[in-house]
Amino acid sequence: MKLRYSPTSPYVRKCVIVAKETGLEARLSLEPTNAWAPDTDLTKDNPLSKVPALITEGGEVLFDSPVICEYLDSLHDGHKLVPPSGGARWAQLKLQALADGILDAALAKRIETAMRPEDKRWTGWVERQGNAIARGLDVLEEDCAAWGADFMIGQITVVAALSYLDFRFPTEDWRSARPKLAAWAEAIAKRRSVAETEPKE
Repeated sequence: MKLRYSPTSPYVRKCVIVAKETGLEARLSLEPTNAWAPDTDLTKDNPLSKVPALITEGGEVLFDSPVICEYLDSLHDGHKLVPPSGGARWAQLKLQALADGILDAALAKRIETAMRPEDKRWTGWVERQGNAIARGLDVLEEDCAAWGADFMIGQITVVAALSYLDFRFPTEDWRSARPKLAAWAEAIAKRRSVAETEPKE
């Protein structure tokens, strides 16, 4: 399988963590891809020109990260990271959706503050994204004590979201008002799949 990726994409990181957690790491080759390049050929694999995109061993192309993660999870016989049915499935998919929403807001904020020309930036849009992030983090603070030792697709996505905030907005302190979430993040950072995928420039 081939994963088209950017090394700093939190959505890609979710997929790589899943591959490591499920023992599929050796079957996954990584193809560096600049989705922002004017001449990118990514559109032949994903018409939205976004990473990640996965080319399966059968030649099928899958996107985006929730689809790729669930596909990878279907390829092994061990403990499933995406529960197949019942309340556990919906709880994990809801947690994944919340953390992906935090990521979406963080990415929108990043584009507005770092990539858009300064005279064209919309401060109201930045504030809206920041408020969405803060509300999402507040829910995670309330919920994380109930996760116990769970590390499934929801928690994997939370890892990607929190690390992306640290990576792209290092001066913004999300931890001080959310000590339970901060403690969870510190503990989970020692997990092999998490430590080995920490984003770097």
